[in-house]
Amino acid sequence: MGNNKYRILIVEDEPNICDFVGTILETNGYQVMEAATYDQGMTMFASHNPDLVILDLGLPDRDGMDMIEEIRTRSATPIIVLSARLAEEDKVKALDAGANDYVSKPFGTAELVARVRATLRNARHRAFDDDVPGRIFRAKDLLIDYDKRYVSVAGKAVKLTQTEYNIVAFLADHSGKVMTYSSIIKAIWGVEDNGSIKRLQVNMANIRKKFGSRPGKSRYILNELGVGYRMINGE
Repeated sequence: MGNNKYRILIVEDEPNICDFVGTILETNGYQVMEAATYDQGMTMFASHNPDLVILDLGLPDRDGMDMIEEIRTRSATPIIVLSARLAEEDKVKALDAGANDYVSKPFGTAELVARVRATLRNARHRAFDDDVPGRIFRAKDLLIDYDKRYVSVAGKAVKLTQTEYNIVAFLADHSGKVMTYSSIIKAIWGVEDNGSIKRLQVNMANIRKKFGSRPGKSRYILNELGVGYRMINGE
């Protein structure tokens, strides 16, 4: 699939940044649409059905965080947040709301293009997986229904954030194999940064708690110390 098939919607109210990002993407063969406000962005999203959204959080009419949640109620279209908000809790909040990646301003051209490429590749990989209807993963009393993005343990539904679900689904896709920290991070967030392993460990601790595993005793996801994680073999 050539890049020219990919339509990218940039939602950014600073014209110079919008032009800069648009030019970078067009130079790399992507089709670009631009919106300067929340309302304009949602209208264009609905009418053009883009393959990827690049979103600034500081929009003039509404917070970009609302747009992530709004898009997630109707679509799994990947979202990369572009923001000057550097606090870690802002990043975590955006990722947990359903953003696929987070790029801090100022950013490098090569870095942005690499993240766009990785995010589109991961989304496509998941879409191909999801094309197989009725895919279900079972291991002991853990069940994952990929069609419904539904996870249960011993018949009880487990409520995971978007990021937590993506981690669990990725490990289940490779059940029985040790997946290194960096391969998990690349699959979930696109690139590594200094805080990635910590972010992964925090998500993993939450997942295990929700799965009912006690510290040092995990029944489904095993920690291969210093290397990565392994989901036990499914049926």
